[in-house]
Amino acid sequence: MTHPDPYLRGHGDTRYRVHHYDLQLTYAVVTNRLDERARLHVEVVEPTHHLKVDLRGLQLGGATVDGAPARYRRTSGGWSVAVGDRRAGERLVLELKVSGKPRPVPGTHGEAGWEELTDGSMVGSQPQGAPSWFPCNNDAADKATYRIEVLTDAHYQVVANGTRTVCERQGRRTRWVYEMDRPMSPYLATLQVGRYVETPCDASVPVSIVHPPTVRVGEGTSLEHQGRMVDFLSGLFGPYPFAQYRAVVVDDDLEIPLEAQGLSTFGRNYVEAVWENERLVAHELAHQWFGNAVTGELLRDIWLHEGFACYAEWLWSDHRRTWEPGPSVQEQAARHHAELEDLPAGVTLAAPTMRRMFDDWVYKRGALTLHALRAVVGDETFFDLLRTWVQAHSGGTASTAQFVAHCVQGSGAQGALVEQTLHAWLHEPQLPPLPELA
Repeated sequence: MTHPDPYLRGHGDTRYRVHHYDLQLTYAVVTNRLDERARLHVEVVEPTHHLKVDLRGLQLGGATVDGAPARYRRTSGGWSVAVGDRRAGERLVLELKVSGKPRPVPGTHGEAGWEELTDGSMVGSQPQGAPSWFPCNNDAADKATYRIEVLTDAHYQVVANGTRTVCERQGRRTRWVYEMDRPMSPYLATLQVGRYVETPCDASVPVSIVHPPTVRVGEGTSLEHQGRMVDFLSGLFGPYPFAQYRAVVVDDDLEIPLEAQGLSTFGRNYVEAVWENERLVAHELAHQWFGNAVTGELLRDIWLHEGFACYAEWLWSDHRRTWEPGPSVQEQAARHHAELEDLPAGVTLAAPTMRRMFDDWVYKRGALTLHALRAVVGDETFFDLLRTWVQAHSGGTASTAQFVAHCVQGSGAQGALVEQTLHAWLHEPQLPPLPELA
C-alpha cells in the first residue's frame, strides 16, 4: 500500500476510491458519545485483498462487505478490512459500525477534527482530522458525494455540508439529514452541533448565518456584508459552486476560522466589525472556489487554496472603497511584499514543505503571485483565467503545473512572459520585486 500525499504520511490508501459516503450518526452532546454506521461505496483501483480505512480515536465494532461479515484488524492510523480477491474496477459497499468519544487528531500544525465546545461540538479537519469522526480514505484527491444523518438532543441544531433534506422531531431527539451532491474531499466534511438560530442574508444564492441567539450578526458586525461578498466574488470567479453557503458562528472563541464545503466556521471572537475579522470572512468564502470546488492535488499545492483566498481579501478591500475609505489592491500588495522582504526565504512556493505550508510566506506570496500574473496580462485576461480555471477543474483536483500551463495557454502572445513570471514566483526561493498594476 502506498500513501497518496507525502505531506500526510499514514493517511489514505491508493488501492481504492470512494464514490459516496452514507453516514448515520447518533450523538449525545453531554457525554460526547458517538455511535455511527458508515456505508462507503467503493471502487477498487489496484488488485487487493484488504482495504485500509482511516479512523483515529474511535472503535470499529463490526464490518460487512456487500452485506457479508468481514474480518478486520487495527493498523497504524486506522483499520484493515478483508474484502476478498478484488480486481481493479470492481465496486463494493463497505459498511462499518463505529463508536466512542471523538477527539481531534494531532499533527504537525496542531490538532484537527472533532472538537467539543462549551455547549455542543464542531469539526474542522484540515488536513488530518477527518478520521476523528468517520471512517474514510483520507486523501484530499479522493472526492465523493455525502449523505450525513444525525440524531441528537432536540434542543440542538445540526449543520453539515450540503442541502438539509430532513429535520424531524423524534421524542426527545431530532433527526437531521444533509446531502452534498458535489464531490467533496474528506477533510472538507463537517458537522456543527449547537444551540443556534439561522439568519438569512440577501444574495443571489441561498446564504445564511447560523449563530447563537445571544450573538448579534448582520449590520455592524464583520458578517454584515456576507451576502454582498458572495455576489461580488461570484462576479470575479464565476458562479458560486454549491447549492448554498452558511457561515456558522460558534458560542466559543476559536483560534482561527475554518472552511468546509458549503460553509465556514467562526468563533464568536471574529464577529466584531474590524477589518482583521472582515478580511477572514472574505478569505473563507473564497475557499469555496479555491480549495473546495478546485482542490490542490497534493498538500504542496496549498498555495492554490491560500494564495487565492488571500488575494480575495485584497480584492474585497479594494471593492469596499466604493462606500468606505481603505487600501487598494496595490496598497495591500505593497504592504505584504514589504513584510515578506523581512522574512527568510528558504523554501519555494511550489514545494513549501509540510512544516511551512501554512506560513505567511505561502499565503501572502501566493497572493502576490496572482498579483504578478495580473500585472502581466491585465484585468480582462486575468479574471478570465481564474473563471476558466474553476470551470475546468471544479469537482476535482489540480496541480501547480496545471495552473501554470492553463495560464500560459490562456495568455496568447504573452504566454512566454507569463511562464517566466510564474516560474520566478513559484520555483525560486528569493522574493521577486513588487508587481505594479498598470
